[in-house]
Amino acid sequence: MENEMNTTPAAEEKTSMADYEAELEASLKKLEEGDLVTATVIAVDEDEVTLDLKSYTEGIIRASDYSREPGFQLKEAVHVGDEVTATVIGRDSQKGSILLSRVEAADDLAWEKLNQYMEDKTVLDVTVKGVVNAGVIAYVEGIRGFIPASKLSLSYVEDLNEYLNRQIQVQVIDLDRAKDRLILSARDILREKAREERKARISNVEVGLVTEGTVESIKPYGAFIDLGNGLSGLVHVSQISEKRIKDPSVVLSVGDKVKVKVIAIKEGKLSLSMKALNDVAVQEIEEEVYELPKAEEATTSLGSLFANIKL
Repeated sequence: MENEMNTTPAAEEKTSMADYEAELEASLKKLEEGDLVTATVIAVDEDEVTLDLKSYTEGIIRASDYSREPGFQLKEAVHVGDEVTATVIGRDSQKGSILLSRVEAADDLAWEKLNQYMEDKTVLDVTVKGVVNAGVIAYVEGIRGFIPASKLSLSYVEDLNEYLNRQIQVQVIDLDRAKDRLILSARDILREKAREERKARISNVEVGLVTEGTVESIKPYGAFIDLGNGLSGLVHVSQISEKRIKDPSVVLSVGDKVKVKVIAIKEGKLSLSMKALNDVAVQEIEEEVYELPKAEEATTSLGSLFANIKL
């Protein structure tokens, strides 16, 4: 009985020391400025949040260091028991507390994510929150990003205000944390979408198709024809006329309505021909010509005809 009574307190003391070993080690750790810590909220008032650092002192996050959001109220958004990640920014010499910043910690994590987004070419959904000179503003991970007007659309944007509060997809194309610069672009995403859509439409086009289009531009080597539905193709100068011409502008003008035949599809590009339409016309005429019967068939037909005639 005596042995049991003597060993039980020692066992309990050993267990107790093991239980608190992690806390003891944490209390001895010296927190340095810039360290990132995650701790539990033990008190909240209108001006600051108090965190349990499991150390010899507590951590304090002032309201201005907790959020940049206008009208943010600590007592409404933060509660005892919440876990908060923050960065050590200094010490309060009067209270002896560790001063922390959730805003700075959020920025650290945000810039890390943004860098990863740029490396992975991640497509991000954002909402345009402001219009400035030569572009618009959107936020990613709480960081202000700039989308130049030239990176907003595939075509020229006349009124940037049309994008205000609109949700669009962007990618991070450049960033510099030291300069607090984040550049976003929607153009590459739109270009890729247009490419895929064009590929899908072209898959429904077959060589030999005859259709009508509009001359959209003229180059020395040929004319580009708008076929509608986002499709266009090139009529090479050699495929415009049976007669040899040196420049397409001799016979074509922008805006002209022309009939063309698809003669080739290669690497997502349509090759068209106006000259080939003459062959199509000849073929259609030949198909409509009545085919005369062979000699024996003709004799039989005539014999049958005379047999029915009464003299």
